[in-house]
Amino acid sequence: MFSCLRYLLLLLAITVAAGCAHSDTPPPFIAPQERPVSLKEKPWPPGQVLALAYHEVEDGPADNRFMSVRTANLIEQLAWLKQNGYQAVSVDQILAARQGGLALPDQAVLLSFDDGYSSFAERVLPILKAYRWPAVFAPVGVWLGADEGHPIDFGGLKVPRERFANPAQLKEIAASGLVEFAAHSEDSHKGVMATPQGNLLPKAAYRMYDKQAARYETREEYKQRIQHDVQAISKRLEEITGQAPRVWVWPYGQSNGTALQIIGDNGYELALTLEDGLSTMSDLQHGARHLLDGNPSTSSLARSLSSIQEKSDMRVAHVDLDYVYDPDPEQMDENLGVLVQRIKDMRITTVFLQAYADPKGDGTVQSLYFPNRHLPMRADLFGRASWQLLTRAGVEVYTWMPVLSFDLDPALQRVQKWDPETGKTTIDPDQYQRLSPFDAQARQQIIEIYEDLAGHAYFSGLLFHDDALLSDFEDASPAALAAYKAAGLGDDLARLRSDKVLLQRWTRFKSRHLVDFTLELAEHVRAKRGPEIKTARNIYAEPILEPHSETWFAQNLDDFLESYDWTAPMAMPLMEGTELKDSNAWLARLVDEVAKRPGALERSVFELQARDWRSQPNVAIDDAVLVKWMQTLQQHGVRHFGYY
Repeated sequence: MFSCLRYLLLLLAITVAAGCAHSDTPPPFIAPQERPVSLKEKPWPPGQVLALAYHEVEDGPADNRFMSVRTANLIEQLAWLKQNGYQAVSVDQILAARQGGLALPDQAVLLSFDDGYSSFAERVLPILKAYRWPAVFAPVGVWLGADEGHPIDFGGLKVPRERFANPAQLKEIAASGLVEFAAHSEDSHKGVMATPQGNLLPKAAYRMYDKQAARYETREEYKQRIQHDVQAISKRLEEITGQAPRVWVWPYGQSNGTALQIIGDNGYELALTLEDGLSTMSDLQHGARHLLDGNPSTSSLARSLSSIQEKSDMRVAHVDLDYVYDPDPEQMDENLGVLVQRIKDMRITTVFLQAYADPKGDGTVQSLYFPNRHLPMRADLFGRASWQLLTRAGVEVYTWMPVLSFDLDPALQRVQKWDPETGKTTIDPDQYQRLSPFDAQARQQIIEIYEDLAGHAYFSGLLFHDDALLSDFEDASPAALAAYKAAGLGDDLARLRSDKVLLQRWTRFKSRHLVDFTLELAEHVRAKRGPEIKTARNIYAEPILEPHSETWFAQNLDDFLESYDWTAPMAMPLMEGTELKDSNAWLARLVDEVAKRPGALERSVFELQARDWRSQPNVAIDDAVLVKWMQTLQQHGVRHFGYY
């Protein structure tokens, strides 16, 4: 653990590094005409939609409990949008463009209003009529159907019934011809207990935890609950408006892959989240929206929209839950509270959160921090930790998971190393103890572990660990040899290694096989957790610095950049045997190699080492050294970085 002084120094380094001390290696000069153009200066990408998520609209002071915007602000914002070339589009236009009809106009905007407030009929609809602009209105079924005079339970707050629209107002809205009615769930706009520790998570997107029975809702129970909810709100809206709803609006913006399939089966054609950015709206899965809360001014909205395509700088910390775990649940919860506060204080944006237990530090995973079918659960900790980090520290959480190094059934095939002197195969004791990625049974069990992870926790991305590698003597397991033979490579490793052409083909086959397996894992996770799950994968420095060393790792930078949302170079000079005096030059070279690929730095997050693992016991890297490394990365064009 870092001391408080170290945290303050690191925070200082992150916020001021770009403007202070000099690096050992000066940043490269880039001619003005060769410098990258920021996304906000580029033309609006064709076919993209900017969806805006409004909620309550009030004449008086805005109440942020309801994410209110003042009426005067809304009028000014819509006027600004029109004056600046934004064009409101309808759901009909989006669906027609998707099916090959008339293309969407440039700067297309989808206006949406969530929760079903009566202010939409009273204040918003007259403004829309004046502009002849379409919009989406998304009420919650049980609030819409509540009896007059009975208060509504709004997240534990008793709210007067008249704040929410009634069926008569919906009919008035429908008569305008401007409004698409969307389902915001029947009765799922609330939090439910979803961890043993009592965390409340969005009901529509997570399986509930029954504390009395000490068990999670099964997948089938969850599916039945969602099916009932979707059918109920669909029926209610159609009976009132005469229109079968086609748009689903996720409560709290949190989606779920299993629920998404049910929604699609019930006739919905568009699902809207609160994931920021532009969207093609190309299918049910990709409905990003920009949330307007805190009653933003028009100038604030303008600034947000001008940079809507830009990625924020990523500041990452790897978090090892083995240091949070304690056999005493109260102490473990106290440890988690300290961690969350530290992450918040350091202004970290993204946490790569370890979901597996490795208390021995040998890289072999024998237990996990979430319920699953195949390994013991050390503690049901990951789900609580990830949600606390999101809600209390405001960070994105990527699940940090191994790809192959699970200690599963001994009958499953392991990665075997071939000895050219004896011709025998063994498990390499100096490497991760990995399941063979060519063994179908091993792959299936790993897929099921990832599916169980997706079913029990919040996270927005996956980080595939650095155990996904194969040396130039691996894999020699029977399943691997059969795969090589089926691919036309043959199963004679001596021949594969002695023929340069075959060696190259064999290397590429292994590299792609590992990539394809990680992508398969991601698809299984998205099917359960939701389509917005992003991917990142660790890559060793050598395949970047010396491309021929792909042979030794089965890792290829161009493959990674093409396949994952984020490539995570292991920018760890001391681990690579570089002397401290040469470490900044080494980092500069690493960055420059990545930068040779257009746009690669925008999709790469460089991971520094905060400890020197060469020493026993390992020691923390000196503050000044870590700060200088951060400066070197930034001065050479790196925006996204963090540390182990």
